[in-house]
Parts: sequence; structure tokens; C-alpha cells
Amino acid sequence: MKTFFDGVFISKEHLEEEGIPYPIKLEYYKTSEEENVETKYGIEVVKTEYLEGNVKVETKEVKHVTNNLEEEEKILTLLRNNEVTPIGVEDVLQELL
Repeated sequence: MKTFFDGVFISKEHLEEEGIPYPIKLEYYKTSEEENVETKYGIEVVKTEYLEGNVKVETKEVKHVTNNLEEEEKILTLLRNNEVTPIGVEDVLQELL
């Protein structure tokens, strides 16, 4: 199952520092799978780039991050607050876990 957690637009300051002239939106989702009697929680990060005349979407899902719903929400909050993109999510999770 997939549930929307939160979304943010990357700040103009960060985009300008990287020389990116177009907006980028990040969305964070809670995912879960039932295995026997246990629920395994994961995350999905979606990055949408609004290029001139075009939209580019990149997605990364990481399954079985935790067995604890509260921990999943803390991780998603950290990812959102630090504007973590799909390409960096696995590295960040390795550091956290």
C-alpha cells in the first residue's frame, strides 16, 4: 500500500546554488507490505522537474526500511526536511540505519 506523506518544492536558494533555473518538487510516500502477521514499512521518493515545455519524473522506492510505523514517519520527516532526492535516498538510509 502507498500513502502520500508530504511534498516540498526545493528552495530557490538551493536551485540557484546548483545553477538550476526551473522548479523541482519532491514528494514522499509511506509504503507498506503485509508479510505473514508482520507489516514491513518502506518509503518512496518522487522528484518532478518542471523543465520548459517538459516534465521529467524520477522515482525511487526502498522496501522494508523498518517494522515500526513511527520510525518510518521520523525517517520521512528527515528526508523531507533535508530535501533528499531519489538518487540520494539509499545513501541517506544507509547512514541512518
